[in-house]
Amino acid sequence: MTFAELVPIDEVIDVVLTTLDARDPYTYEHSFRVAFFAERIAAAMPLASAMRRRLHVAAHLHDIGKIVISDRVLNKLGRLTYEERIEIQRHPRIGFNILRRLPVFDDVATIVLHHHERMDGNGYPSRLVGEAIPLESRIIAVSDALDAMLSDRPYRRAVEFDTAIAEIDRHAGEQFDPAVVAALNHVSNAMAQDFRRGAAPKNQGHHAYVGHEDLMHSRIVDASQMESSGLQSIGPE
Repeated sequence: MTFAELVPIDEVIDVVLTTLDARDPYTYEHSFRVAFFAERIAAAMPLASAMRRRLHVAAHLHDIGKIVISDRVLNKLGRLTYEERIEIQRHPRIGFNILRRLPVFDDVATIVLHHHERMDGNGYPSRLVGEAIPLESRIIAVSDALDAMLSDRPYRRAVEFDTAIAEIDRHAGEQFDPAVVAALNHVSNAMAQDFRRGAAPKNQGHHAYVGHEDLMHSRIVDASQMESSGLQSIGPE
């Protein structure tokens, strides 16, 4: 009998996330909210049960790589510098390296690795394009951006649910998978009601909202691009 058969997967997730909670309470709470949104989006898509299971696990663990990012970056009260963005963009690969060492999480490690890729190839760490990005990663990307916009920041208030949906709609095809965005729109009214009545895990106002920048653009930090375009935000980190 395998370890996965002996121990329920949710118990293993809870142990891993409890370790993360001790380091960064915001990311712990954010992980549950992203999973909450991802599973509701997935319910509107024709996904096989195995894919739903992988999504459930990967959504909870998508930011586990932040456990080794420096406190100086994780706990910063404000926007990240160029160098700090470079550091925070290490977390998907760190998460991948952690999870692939644990047989119970081997099939979700690649999903975690690619949850900051973009449909147009301007994401990270691998600049994958379109359907080369795992579908579960594409669902997490939308859910991650949604939670980022619904969360208060030290320098801005959370936006309304409808405003967040409209912003995601605006970047369908460029940043987000149009099929995932369509599924989000299909269930958005029910999700908004759940969110407003407190069915989603609570945002406790922790200050470590690192990298979830205003327009939610998960772009690779590139020095020439920063200088030429004045780019200040790179999206959910």
